[in-house]
Amino acid sequence: MIGLTSLWTNGRTAVAPELNQRRAVFVLGKIDEILSWERVKEQEKDARFVELGEYLCEVRAKQYWRLEKLKSFDEFLEKRFPESRRKAYYLMAIHENLTRVPKQQLREVGWSKAVELVKVARKDGENFDCATWLHKARELPKEAFKGEVERHLTGKETEAWEIIYFKLYKSQLPVVEKALETAGLMLGTDKTIDLIMQGSINSVRLRQKQPRLKLNPKEYTIVRNRVLERDGWRCQECGSMEGLEVHHIKRRSQLGDDVVNNLITLCAGCHGKCHGGRP
Repeated sequence: MIGLTSLWTNGRTAVAPELNQRRAVFVLGKIDEILSWERVKEQEKDARFVELGEYLCEVRAKQYWRLEKLKSFDEFLEKRFPESRRKAYYLMAIHENLTRVPKQQLREVGWSKAVELVKVARKDGENFDCATWLHKARELPKEAFKGEVERHLTGKETEAWEIIYFKLYKSQLPVVEKALETAGLMLGTDKTIDLIMQGSINSVRLRQKQPRLKLNPKEYTIVRNRVLERDGWRCQECGSMEGLEVHHIKRRSQLGDDVVNNLITLCAGCHGKCHGGRP
């Protein structure tokens, strides 16, 4: 085929792209520079991991590893990351999956939290709530943020609960259900009792719910202004300074508190998207 310079198959080039030697030398030099810095100064990895991931993706896409007479990109990674290539793939995943997150903000949260953000972005796809998750990454300690991501991915129950198993005849179910309903009313609205059917074995789960912290209008106005000031009076999703509103990260309907750490600044448009198009 006359004029054919590159053939793509499943997102990868079947015909090697033309090698830009000058650019390749620059990128490979940058990678070596960053890796050398990391060995001397451990904290540098949290300052330069964003550009390292970007350069690695370019090496793979443009096949700069050919300049070093290597046979494959994997061979290139084995040379640069002798202990484990996993870190390299993590850094590349950050570059490929967090395109909506400004580089400076990624540097601020660090590469270990950025890896967790990648997991959420992959799961949520186009519905990835970039601003909310970035806010959580900044505010929460590393282990707490990792736990938050795990709960989002698995949907596991986060409230305290107990399971009690017992055998029960089907004819007894109506009586037991009525008794549980009465017990729930006696316990009040802060507790619920669920009856879960499991064949001939039933379980009762008692969950303790904490009432959400709700401020009066005057107190909420003070907290709201603090959030706006903290976020620089800009939407944390698109950067707009018009029509600013304060959004509950954990919603009020889910017992989200009226506290600074649970609030984030969004414009009216981005806020509406968080609520399925509703204001």
